[in-house]
Amino acid sequence: MTTWAPVEYTDVAELRGPLVVVRGTRGVGWDEYASIELESGERRHGLVLEVDRDLAVVQVLEGTAGVRAEGTRVTFTGSPLRVPVGAGWQGRVCNGRGQPLDGGPPVFGTVDAAVTGFPLNPTLREPPADPVLTGISAIDALTTLVRGQKIALFSSGGLPHLELAAQVAAQAHTGGAPFSVVFAAMGLTHADAATVRDTLEERSSAGELTLLLNLADDPVIERLLTPRLALTVAEYLAFTVGRHVLVVLADMTSYCEALREVSAARGEIPARRAYPGYLYSDLASIYERCGRVRGLPGSVTVLPVLSMPAGDITHPVPDLTGYITEGQILMTRDVSGYPHIDPLSSLSRMMRAGVGRGRTRPEHMDLAAQILAALARARQARELAELVGESALSITDRRYLALAEAFELRLLAQRGDESRSLEETFDRAWQVVSVLPRRELSMLTPETLDAGYREES
Repeated sequence: MTTWAPVEYTDVAELRGPLVVVRGTRGVGWDEYASIELESGERRHGLVLEVDRDLAVVQVLEGTAGVRAEGTRVTFTGSPLRVPVGAGWQGRVCNGRGQPLDGGPPVFGTVDAAVTGFPLNPTLREPPADPVLTGISAIDALTTLVRGQKIALFSSGGLPHLELAAQVAAQAHTGGAPFSVVFAAMGLTHADAATVRDTLEERSSAGELTLLLNLADDPVIERLLTPRLALTVAEYLAFTVGRHVLVVLADMTSYCEALREVSAARGEIPARRAYPGYLYSDLASIYERCGRVRGLPGSVTVLPVLSMPAGDITHPVPDLTGYITEGQILMTRDVSGYPHIDPLSSLSRMMRAGVGRGRTRPEHMDLAAQILAALARARQARELAELVGESALSITDRRYLALAEAFELRLLAQRGDESRSLEETFDRAWQVVSVLPRRELSMLTPETLDAGYREES
């Protein structure tokens, strides 16, 4: 049996931003892992981005600062980048490459897994089912997360999307089933990173969290590795250990900007807004690493977080993300008060598979539909009131306006450290719909209304 021996190359043709171009290579493959040794003896790490005849383009994870073409040695390992995976990742805080930031030893695992991962076999994929409860009423009641789903959180600049993502990661649970969170933070400032660590400290101490922090001043190439490393860890915890895993990726806009920077360094022809033409397939290779597998107890649920530049939902990053994911939770300045979620612009396409009898409450879907329909009617009444004045509205229209106010005060508004049980969320939801006359609640059956409707005294 012939074994492959790593080959060392010294002919570095060019340094181009975070890239090293090596000349005279043979047998080098795309996505192959490389070791770069500098004149000083320092060793860095890289991945092969492109191979053209005898040229190999290597992206250096630590960046190329201080690297000189002369005296630099590049060794290709013959295989993709692999990391150890296992239960030892739980409770750890690491950088975007998996190196510890918590003062602990390197993370060891029982096996190694390729960071690039593999798509789930569609013939073995089970549909998403059962809820992931976040303790946030606006999400649990109206846009429920479902195990195995991919759903995005869209936010405008300046809104507390990172705080909301951290709150979801800190509070999410599956009602007693084994549960873990993998939080991949990309492009954070030191202050934001400290806030995230503080918010997630309790979950980390309980050994239910893996936190990967890529800071704004870390090498941009590391940002491209961070979400894939997070998903590699999550897949092992889900499909080997048997846990339900929520993967939070914040902020994917920072990831896409890093991808654009690397694409420019490679000299690729830019597409829309200078992003590479393969942005869609690159995002899909990340978002699609979720789901449930037939015969295995665990699941991977993906929650990518995106800040929309200038609040533009047609920007390439949220636009393409919307095509790939199964719904979105939209934060907007038009909604005053935390968590700034716009219920009428939010949607969970898999919600029906995760709620109802035996999962949440039998009336969940009907109650959510009734609230959304009432909020839509309230928006129409508010627009009419701006033209003719609220005093000119009918009594029924004024009740719809009262419902919208009750919704914001009783159900939507919530503190950043407040975790609501499902019972409390439904209690608040019934308080909201009970503002309307019973005859207006046409989406709820008489039996459901008898059980939950509260007549005003």
